[in-house]
Amino acid sequence: MSSEFRQVDLMIGDVRRRRCTTERKLQIIEESYAAGETVSSAARRHGVAPNLLFRWRRVLSEGGAVAVDADEPVIGNSEVMKLEYRVRELECILGRKTLENEILREALSKAHKKTDIAADLVVEVTVPDEDGGRCSGRVTVQSC
Repeated sequence: MSSEFRQVDLMIGDVRRRRCTTERKLQIIEESYAAGETVSSAARRHGVAPNLLFRWRRVLSEGGAVAVDADEPVIGNSEVMKLEYRVRELECILGRKTLENEILREALSKAHKKTDIAADLVVEVTVPDEDGGRCSGRVTVQSC
């Protein structure tokens, strides 16, 4: 029977996770790619789990050092472009709805005043267009 024993660390209560700096992560990843080195041995030597080191390597290959620093999933450019396009569409719709709301609010206030409703209602508004620029226009509402 061997007289060797292993050290066991018992974590009780609120123990915070260790956070590696980006430089440290990149150093560990670089060592794991060395000739004759395995991911498990490099992870063990630096006190990190092998699956964590595998994840860091995958994130580095997908998105570079910035993704390793943020420790977040990487999103492709096409997905980002789709989302930006959708935001522009929604901004344009919001601009139109805001314009309609202002027109109706102005018309309602004129109707409640019971004054000269024959006057024209003119509203100038600038809204975003599909290209991300701005388009402005003037809307005239004539009374009946």
